[in-house]
Amino acid sequence: MSDMKTIGVLTSGGDCAGLNAVIRAVTYRAIRGYGWKVLGILDGTAGLLDSPPRHRELRIDTFDASLLRESGTFLGTTSKGNPLHYQMPDGSFRDLSPEFARGVGALGLDALIVVGGDGSMRIVSQLCERAGVGMVGVPKTIDNDVYCTEYSVGFATAINVVTEALDRLQPTAASHHRVMILEVMGRDTGHIALNGGIAGGADIILVPELPYTVAGVARRINQLLAEGRTHALVVVAEGVKTEAGEAASVKDAQGRPRYGGMGHYLAEKLATHTPAEIRVTILGHLQRGGSPSPRDRLLASAFGVHAVDIAAQRRFSRMVAWRDRGVVDVPLSEVTIGARTLDPNDALIHTARGLGIHLGEQRARKRE
Repeated sequence: MSDMKTIGVLTSGGDCAGLNAVIRAVTYRAIRGYGWKVLGILDGTAGLLDSPPRHRELRIDTFDASLLRESGTFLGTTSKGNPLHYQMPDGSFRDLSPEFARGVGALGLDALIVVGGDGSMRIVSQLCERAGVGMVGVPKTIDNDVYCTEYSVGFATAINVVTEALDRLQPTAASHHRVMILEVMGRDTGHIALNGGIAGGADIILVPELPYTVAGVARRINQLLAEGRTHALVVVAEGVKTEAGEAASVKDAQGRPRYGGMGHYLAEKLATHTPAEIRVTILGHLQRGGSPSPRDRLLASAFGVHAVDIAAQRRFSRMVAWRDRGVVDVPLSEVTIGARTLDPNDALIHTARGLGIHLGEQRARKRE
């Protein structure tokens, strides 16, 4: 513990609410608890790849009262490119591990705390191993798809946004006798859709992990109308595939495919199955912004403090996690294995079905 002098902290991957609260907790604990120097790496791994490495020293007075309440990351982040297989301007690929190692050496880092999702932590852990610097991971993602932790920083705030959107959509749906489809983020998992849909009183929730048919969704809508309801709320995760098994996607300005379009696909298909008037709302990046919820601030603070304590004990290649109402840490090897999808036996799936929410068609159980 005595030979630890300088640690770095960076945020990598997509932004979310609560990142600044993690950085604040890391800085407070490292300086007040251990007397270390803390360097914030700018723009994720990109800051360490540049020469000289881009960074700023973090002090107690770096954090005024507003940063705890702000979303995003004041250090900046990046979700483009893989430094282990980085595409150069001429189209060739290079391993930028040597540049990363030079950046770590130039700053004199004894450890690096990485706030990211499973993909970011997998890549940066390999870079740190090659650079000979210890790493501790902090899980953050609105998708809540990191293994070994019940919650990731940013998820709770994203759920609040989805719930508020449904709260606002319900009155206008009822006033105009419409079906409102809300498309939410989540990539290939349905954690946001399921949690936000239940909290917001959705009638139908579609997630990538469970099968559905357009006819089944229409049947549920028509059933609600027959029962005297004048409207319906539908939540669909962006990663849900079409009935043909194809991903719904749109292209960005560079022509690269990205998630999006499932809400409009569903509305178009439902139009021939139900007389209801249908409207679509896509929340998109609104789910990443907004002031962090109290839960995210608490989680971020607990994670940041524990991450520094792990570094002080030189217990590297680990990630902090939330389990059984407390903070623990787990090996990164158990985390960086891909996205954690919804378990078909998840308690909230049972809850949703118990509330009469349509989740698609249940597969028939195999006979013993």
